[in-house]
Amino acid sequence: MKLNTLQRHFRESGKSLVRNGWMTFASVSAVTVTLLLVGVFFVIMMNLNHIATNVENDVEIRVHIDPAANVENQKTLEAKIKKIAKVDSVIYSPKEKELTNMIEGMGENGEAFKLFEQDNPLRDVLVVKTKTPQDVDQVSKKIETFEYVQTVKYGKEYVDNLFNVVNIARNIGVVLIIGLLFTAMFLISNTIKITIIARRKEIEIMRLVGATNNFIRWPFFLEGLWLGVLGAVIPIVLIGVTYSNLFKYVSPKINIPFFELLPLSPFIYQISVILVLLGGLIGIWGSLMSVRKFLKV
Repeated sequence: MKLNTLQRHFRESGKSLVRNGWMTFASVSAVTVTLLLVGVFFVIMMNLNHIATNVENDVEIRVHIDPAANVENQKTLEAKIKKIAKVDSVIYSPKEKELTNMIEGMGENGEAFKLFEQDNPLRDVLVVKTKTPQDVDQVSKKIETFEYVQTVKYGKEYVDNLFNVVNIARNIGVVLIIGLLFTAMFLISNTIKITIIARRKEIEIMRLVGATNNFIRWPFFLEGLWLGVLGAVIPIVLIGVTYSNLFKYVSPKINIPFFELLPLSPFIYQISVILVLLGGLIGIWGSLMSVRKFLKV
């Protein structure tokens, strides 16, 4: 395509946006609201996935050793666990260390448990990490069958409940995002349709003087692109400012295990690129739908 022709397409698409001011405003507003909601859902889902990944990476099996086991029995048990194909590592944690960790983990309230240092009621523990989080349940069941194993714990209910919530939120988010995107495409399509109807005589003249199909279509494609990209500007600014403040003021005050927001960079830039691409794609797709249906060239 020649440069002059391309410049003409850009110029015509811009003029069309100005001529159809109210429809342009309506379409850009619809895309803005849509992409704002889409962006919010993306932020929520990506952070939920990040939290779920942190939980997965920190899932470990804690094998409490029977107090009847002597040193040789403990070493034998550790060796048997290491031989399980899906086990990645096994770390021995004596009961003295377990008590120290509990006291330190409870802060000031842990001082009361120092009374148990002389008569420690805890058990020696083998901390087992599997190669993948999905292997935890299977490996736990196998370890339970070994001799000198008193209890096996890995927070099954907590982990399963968290993943169920994440999966439900992800599925709801995907459905809503798809619905919102189709709504925006429909509105952009209507804007382009009105433009085509208003310029029908001009299009007929262009066809009579030998204009090709692509020559006639290009301004409409560009118009849809501008509508989509313009609609992405405000959501990018609002989400960027809101998330930056949330990360700056809220994140340091949250001391919940595994709860960690995605860092500002490159997350904000990734969201911005996604919204611009989505805006451009739904704009072009809306134009394509309208051109194919209403522009008979």
